[in-house]
Amino acid sequence: MQDEATLLDEAALVQRAKALDSEAWAAIYLHHYRKIHAYLCHRVGNPDVAEDMASSVFLRAVEQIHTFDYRGIPLTTWLYRIAHNLAVDYVRRVSRVKWEPLEDSIADNGASPERAAEISLDVSELREAMKDLTEDQRQVITLKFFLDLSDAEVAKVIDKREGAVRALQHRALVSLRRLVNRNE
Repeated sequence: MQDEATLLDEAALVQRAKALDSEAWAAIYLHHYRKIHAYLCHRVGNPDVAEDMASSVFLRAVEQIHTFDYRGIPLTTWLYRIAHNLAVDYVRRVSRVKWEPLEDSIADNGASPERAAEISLDVSELREAMKDLTEDQRQVITLKFFLDLSDAEVAKVIDKREGAVRALQHRALVSLRRLVNRNE
């Protein structure tokens, strides 16, 4: 949860952004770009496409900032919503998402070669199992566990109630456990 000073700073930043203050937009871009890019990488499975889409998120944000009414909800949530809409459009166009490794640097974390191989297999298994989840379930898992958003933030991004987010998370985790255990 954001503290009051942070909320006031963000409210001021949003007002400056609405006035098309380039320094405000630079701060917004620098603070949020990596998270938006990571989210889009998980959604579309292609870092190059995700990079283009992340740029489009910020372009749309500049174009639509006048419609954003700051009410204490983090600006990040609004940016994720824009990214979500772009990702949904992209997935519809290509009709099949290719999943890339969750972390290319996973094997470069100082672990022994044996442990790195185990981790790589676990990630590969998880990636395959996630393909069998529904789109909403994949979305919740990505936002909650890869991007560390709260239930409330996930609910805003995917435009569902918090209870629905918790239900989707539960069903997704049950399915993942079943799918991964089936392959053992």
